[in-house]
Amino acid sequence: MTDERENRIKEKSTGEAMPMTGRMPIPQDQMMKHVRMHPFPLVFATISGSHLYGFPSPDSDFDLRGVHLLPLSTVLGLDGGRETVEKEGIYDELEIDLVTHDAAKFFKLMLRRNGYVLEQIFSPLVVSTTPEHDELKTIAADCITRHHAHHHLGFAATQWRLFHKESPPRVKPLLYVFRVLLTGIHLMRTGVVEANLATLNEDSRLSYLDELMRQKLEGPEKATLASADLAFYESEYQRLIAALEAEYHRSQLPELPSARDALNDLLVRLRMKSHEVASE
Repeated sequence: MTDERENRIKEKSTGEAMPMTGRMPIPQDQMMKHVRMHPFPLVFATISGSHLYGFPSPDSDFDLRGVHLLPLSTVLGLDGGRETVEKEGIYDELEIDLVTHDAAKFFKLMLRRNGYVLEQIFSPLVVSTTPEHDELKTIAADCITRHHAHHHLGFAATQWRLFHKESPPRVKPLLYVFRVLLTGIHLMRTGVVEANLATLNEDSRLSYLDELMRQKLEGPEKATLASADLAFYESEYQRLIAALEAEYHRSQLPELPSARDALNDLLVRLRMKSHEVASE
């Protein structure tokens, strides 16, 4: 990347370490290397996964997610370009899993009941940002509907099957189950995306979650449960499923997103701005 293009990336960085996630700081400088090396300009890049959820193990990888902008000449052509850029591996002794989508693809996902993209937009663990990222947060609020509950129910079911089939069972999928259900319940009640399990549990006060998070924070990524009370966890899983379904039925959130025009307008402006910068 040229120095000029680097200077055009506006990032929220004070030169200090990023916020703690669980008990681990995010290495801002090392994360920014991957932003600078990205083949396309980024609208934003944030941290997702277990660091966002509040229970990273010491050996957890860093899930770097974001939105990139393909050149105008590319999207006008027949090939369409790289809608998704993926990179994973160990860099500077850190395991990195990077996935970004072109703005058009990402915005279309926002208009579906996709909870992942909302969590990426609203993640407080910001590696790189722009004024358009802030605008996107405002627009994203109009993408939230009561039917996002189906995303959370589906993801919980997938993680529960993963947890249930393993022997011995692992801590991580169990935490993912409870995290996504509590996120869904909170979303249905408030319309606010909250992905951090420790924060969610301040209201829920489920003591077993504190213990599970402690095991995950202090143990390896693939830590197993020393003594899994499967009957208890299954009863909690079913209870929280029922709670989310109840919140879905009583939720006052909209039936449909109302942000399509705003997203279209933002996409056009981003494309034109990127083209003007490239033409200078």
